[in-house]
Amino acid sequence: MQQPFLKAVPILEMIEEKGFEAYFVGGSVRDFLLGREIADVDIATSALPGELKTIFPHTADIGIQHGTILVIFNGTPYEITTFRTESGYTDYRRPDTVEFVRSLTEDLQRRDFTMNAIAMDKAGRLIDPFHGQSAISKKEIVTVGPPEERFGEDALRIMRAVRFVGQLGFVIEPGTLAAISKLAPLLDNIAVERKLAEFEKLISGTYRSEALALMGETGISNWLPGLDGQESKLLKLAGCRLGHLSTEEMWVLLTHVLELDVKTAEPFLRKWKLPGKKIRVCLKVLHWLHYRLNNSWTPQMAYLSGKANMLSAEKVYNTLSGSGPAPMEDLEEMFEQLPIKERAELSVAGKDLIEWFGKGPGPWIKDVLNETEEAVVAGRIANKKADIREWLVQCKQNLGKD
Repeated sequence: MQQPFLKAVPILEMIEEKGFEAYFVGGSVRDFLLGREIADVDIATSALPGELKTIFPHTADIGIQHGTILVIFNGTPYEITTFRTESGYTDYRRPDTVEFVRSLTEDLQRRDFTMNAIAMDKAGRLIDPFHGQSAISKKEIVTVGPPEERFGEDALRIMRAVRFVGQLGFVIEPGTLAAISKLAPLLDNIAVERKLAEFEKLISGTYRSEALALMGETGISNWLPGLDGQESKLLKLAGCRLGHLSTEEMWVLLTHVLELDVKTAEPFLRKWKLPGKKIRVCLKVLHWLHYRLNNSWTPQMAYLSGKANMLSAEKVYNTLSGSGPAPMEDLEEMFEQLPIKERAELSVAGKDLIEWFGKGPGPWIKDVLNETEEAVVAGRIANKKADIREWLVQCKQNLGKD
């Protein structure tokens, strides 16, 4: 048993000492069986929220209406949820009714996929009533019970299934896959923010090519922002070698494959409700990708783009060209050889120009600084105040005259 579980074993023991059951459940158990890193653990128990509060002195109500409270134990937060059944999903996302039960099997039965419906006790023994271990060994995604029911309860599970393909490299069991194709329109009921969270996990996964292809083949993409009718372009994207790209670079590649420019990419990214900062990063990289598609990098362009934007644009360019990951050392060296890396490193500022030329503030300052910046980056003058002043005096003899 790995450390995150061992650290939480005393919690299970404290609950059991009061006569209740308690188990590790969900993704942590699945990832333990897969040998994946475990960030945190979830606990399910037969104890009611009020009963848990009598056991642990430090708690917070984070979802108490659904039976979940946060327990702070030895400085670490743990989500503990009472065994429950659910019914009535009129919004295709959340249950209308939650009923607390004392049965672990009933609790596991409400979960999405069999690989996520395995519990583990404090000794490491597995409780697996729906054969999740078998699904894991087969690398197969199977719903707990009829897939139409599971997806009808929570349509986001449709995207979760494909996301797990991207993360784990599993295949979706044929009956489950057929239900996904049939019920994909239910995603229209799901908030964009929820779709975004799943989609970003998908495009960050090791097996994202397979997952993106699946999105196009099943019609899921028709119910995602800006992707309606774009199945062929998604399949084109899936055919690229994507293993080395970051999430932001994947967004840039997607916008390019969709034939969007900087102007049209912005509303597309906003439809997804991406954070403004991430949108700005993506648009900058997309701009420099378009430059790179028709040009080679020069020191001046390396300076104007900035190191991060240049390297990201180059990575996306290499993906489009089919070369896959390529060494970045030459570009990094080009950038590091620059006399200055940003305007703030320039040895002169506007106040120097005002003093030298005896002119008041105005647009001329920006123009002169731009010329100076370009000359320094090109190596025509050294980034020294005296050298720059001498160069400017020679070049701008009439600047001080009204």
